[in-house]
Amino acid sequence: MIRLVMCIAIEHDPWLVALAVAICAIGAFAIVQMFERVRDAQRMQGIAWAFLVAVAASATIWCTHFVAMLAYEAKAAVTLDPVLTIASLMIAMVGSFIGFAVAAWGKSETYGAIGGMIFGAAIAAMHFTGMTAYRVDGIVAWDGSYIAAAVICGMGFAAAALTMLRTGRVLRHRMLLSTALIVLAIASLHFLAMTAMRITPMALDATPLRPAEFNALALATVLVGGIVIAAGVFAAMLDRQTRSEALREMTRMAMNDALTGLPNRAAFRAELARQIGAAIVNGERVGLCAIDLDRFKEINDVHGHKAGDEVLARLAQRMRDTLGPNEFVARLGGDEFVALTHFTDRAQLTAFAARLDAELKAPLLFDDFEARLGASIGVAVFPDDAATAEMLANNADLAMYRAKADAATMPCYYDWQLDEAIRDQRELAADLRGAIDRDELDVHYQVQTSVTTGEVTGYEALLRWTHPVRGAIPPTTFIPLAEANGFILALGEWVMRRACSDAALWPHKSKVAVNVSPLQLAHIDLPRLFHQILLDTGLPPRRLEIELTETAIIADRERALHVLRQIKALGIGVALDDFGTGYSSLETLRAFPFDKIKLDRFFASELEDNIQSTAILRAVLALGKSLSIPILAEGIETPEQLDVLRREGCDEVQGFLIGRPGRAVADGENDGGEAGVRAA
Repeated sequence: MIRLVMCIAIEHDPWLVALAVAICAIGAFAIVQMFERVRDAQRMQGIAWAFLVAVAASATIWCTHFVAMLAYEAKAAVTLDPVLTIASLMIAMVGSFIGFAVAAWGKSETYGAIGGMIFGAAIAAMHFTGMTAYRVDGIVAWDGSYIAAAVICGMGFAAAALTMLRTGRVLRHRMLLSTALIVLAIASLHFLAMTAMRITPMALDATPLRPAEFNALALATVLVGGIVIAAGVFAAMLDRQTRSEALREMTRMAMNDALTGLPNRAAFRAELARQIGAAIVNGERVGLCAIDLDRFKEINDVHGHKAGDEVLARLAQRMRDTLGPNEFVARLGGDEFVALTHFTDRAQLTAFAARLDAELKAPLLFDDFEARLGASIGVAVFPDDAATAEMLANNADLAMYRAKADAATMPCYYDWQLDEAIRDQRELAADLRGAIDRDELDVHYQVQTSVTTGEVTGYEALLRWTHPVRGAIPPTTFIPLAEANGFILALGEWVMRRACSDAALWPHKSKVAVNVSPLQLAHIDLPRLFHQILLDTGLPPRRLEIELTETAIIADRERALHVLRQIKALGIGVALDDFGTGYSSLETLRAFPFDKIKLDRFFASELEDNIQSTAILRAVLALGKSLSIPILAEGIETPEQLDVLRREGCDEVQGFLIGRPGRAVADGENDGGEAGVRAA
């Protein structure tokens, strides 16, 4: 160690030693920067980066060596062998490429150390090849122990550096430590090897100890090597900057809505968590506004989706422009937005919601149309209305749903007494959707018979749902829920398939009646669906009858009648249900040839002691006979009601007196039922 210190302090120019170490440090920094690209890039790009890092590494080793040699005071005339000098550079380049490739692409972590030792061996090979090119006018002697120490230090420090670079992401402290290890690998090998060398000058040589040509060559080497190293540093820095900009752009795209430029759902969740955290620390409150645009579907339907996009972008800009300090707005998707603010005075929240409401209600003027939308806004407050971010968002949604249901003209604030009913309905709707998917519903059948002969004429399918926690849920509850939440089509298809499958297995050939909701009838593909179900189940079309109320037809009369004609053309029967209530339009009976009219159960309950009900029954029966349409009376519960119907000439009956709904249908016995999407 003393000989090493004496060699550096006495036999070297300290300024040039410092320059050599500085060059080595800059080059090592470039190596570390570029090795990360070698490790992470695709293979072809990785090869290119491996070549660049090998060039930078060989230039670093080479320049450090020759500047340090320039600092060495040999006390004798010195010349350089140009062939061996260039060969030493090539050795450093090839050895470095192999070492970095092994370290970066080896299959296990140990390849980092192996690659590092190859790199260290390349440093040693370059040094001793360069020393062979160093022709001194004197006798050169070598100390083997220092040579061994030099090689061991070079390979050891290089192995440690590449192991660290291989095994983890290059963070700042790892980058600095790896740079230092590479500097130690190059510098320790060089100066230990120089300590191992002893030169005895030849006194007879009168040539200057440092010829001008040697100085010029050394300085040119430093300059060229410095340019190469600098190019590597700037290449790595440019690549890092490009990657950083790309990462920032990707982050922006991931956290912002592409159409409006507003923050998206992910950004909203992060901001909500941040504001709640700040509110807890500062003793403030957070207001969350859930916003759903009104009449936005009309814009898309009438003016097209491009116009809808323009409306969303304009409204987003309006809301963005109205924001003040500590206020935030985001688009969740579709026509749903959210806004956040934190406050100490409730009046601040009220003003914030009112500002948003005013901006959303103001008309939007375009070249070819004017849009007036408005919005349903629900507001919830942390910690008053919720203890967590998720609960706060849910409660704001509940308040918004209430605002939409009530057609409120002002923002609605969360009220647990009012909104818990909505929450309960949403939970029940989710359970119903799951019950459909898991095939947990059931169909009961109620018999329909001829009044005169008592023979079975068919069965009506009645949908039943037994909730695992709440028990039996009546159809009057869950069918409107399916309609309101957009899965009545799925529910109707499930019932139709189940009823047709069951009927196909009955030992008798009775019809099965399935109720159809107005929303199902509005679907243009309903005839195709019915046809496919009949094909899948093997049920003949003549054994299927659908029942629908006049309300289903009135909503879009021409469209509904067109769909019904297609269904009837398949051979499926069509019955008009609940006649006598609602519209009961004779025009509807004239416009479509129904196969059956079902008299509402209300009239059966009044038959025994209400003359008007009997008169209406007689009139409907006469109408049916004149139109050649059979009449079925529902809700028959007493023998007296049945006697009146028999006396007046009613064709068919259905009710508890005839048979209660049940799962099984026997050989035409009165234990069957009626199925379909009906609140019965």
